[in-house]
Amino acid sequence: MSQNTAPRRPGTKESTSGAWAAGGTLFAGVLMLVTGFMDIFQGIAGIAEDDVYTRVGDYVFKFDLTTWGWIHLILGIVIAVAGFGILRGAEWGRVAGISLASLNVLFQFLFLPYQPWWALFSMAVSIFVIWALATDEAYGTDETF
Repeated sequence: MSQNTAPRRPGTKESTSGAWAAGGTLFAGVLMLVTGFMDIFQGIAGIAEDDVYTRVGDYVFKFDLTTWGWIHLILGIVIAVAGFGILRGAEWGRVAGISLASLNVLFQFLFLPYQPWWALFSMAVSIFVIWALATDEAYGTDETF
C-alpha cells in the first residue's frame, strides 16, 4: 500500500497547533450554534411565561423577564447566524463570533440573578469561543486579535 502525501514546500514548517486551531474553530462554531439555540429557547421561555425564572437576590439592575426574553431571543438568533458563518469559514463570522460571544458574556452576567448556574456555564462557553476564534490559524493568520 502506498501513501499519497504532498511533499512539503521548502521554507514551510509543519504545525501541530494548526490542527488544534482548526479543530478549536470548528468546535467554536458548533458551540456558537448551540449557544444561539439555547439563548433562543431561554428567550422563548422568558417571553411565554414570566414565572419560569425566579429572582435569586436583589440587584441594582432590574429588567422585566419579558424584556430579558426578547434580549435572549434576538441575541440567540444573531449568535446562531454567526456560528453558521464560522462553520462556513467566513471572516465576518470570526469577527462577529468574537464580538457576539463578548456580548453574550455581558448579558449572561446581567442574567445571573435569574439562572446563576446556566449563566456561569454560558459565560465559560463564550470565553472559550473568544479564545478559539482569537487564536485561530485556519483563517491564514498566526496573529491574535
